Amino acid sequence: MGIILGVPLILGIVTSQKFPGFARKASKILKPLSILIFAAFVGLAFAGNFDIFIQYIGMIFFWVLVHNFIALSAGFLTGKMGRLPMPDIKTLTIETGIQNSGLGLVLIFTYFEGLGGMAIITALWGIWHLVSGMIIASFWKLRA
Repeated sequence: MGIILGVPLILGIVTSQKFPGFARKASKILKPLSILIFAAFVGLAFAGNFDIFIQYIGMIFFWVLVHNFIALSAGFLTGKMGRLPMPDIKTLTIETGIQNSGLGLVLIFTYFEGLGGMAIITALWGIWHLVSGMIIASFWKLRA
C-alpha cells in the first residue's frame, strides 16, 4: 500500500514544490490518465464477474449507498464540528466520501486472486463514488 499510495503522493508533493510549472502541465495529463487507469481496473473487475454483478446488484448497491452516505456525512460533520472554513469542509466531505476504490481493486487482485464478489463490490463502490462526488461537487458549485 505504501508503494501504491505513498510513492505517488511523495513524488507529487516534491514535484509541485520543486517544479510547480512542470507539475501544472503534468497534472493536465495525469488527471485524465488516472481516471483511465481506474476505469481499466473497474473493467477488469466486471469482465470476469458480470454474472455475479447481475445476481447481487440489488443487495450490493444498497450497501454501497449506505456506506457512501455515512462516509460523506462523517466528513461533513467532522469538518463542521472542527469549525473548519467551508472550502475545507467541502474537501473533507468529498475526500472522506470518495474512498480509494482503485487501491481496493489492486489489493483484491494482488492478495485475493481477484475474488469475484469482492471485486464487484469494490468496482461498483468506485463507480458510485465518482457519481456521488460529481453530484456533490456540482451542487456546491451551483450554490457558490
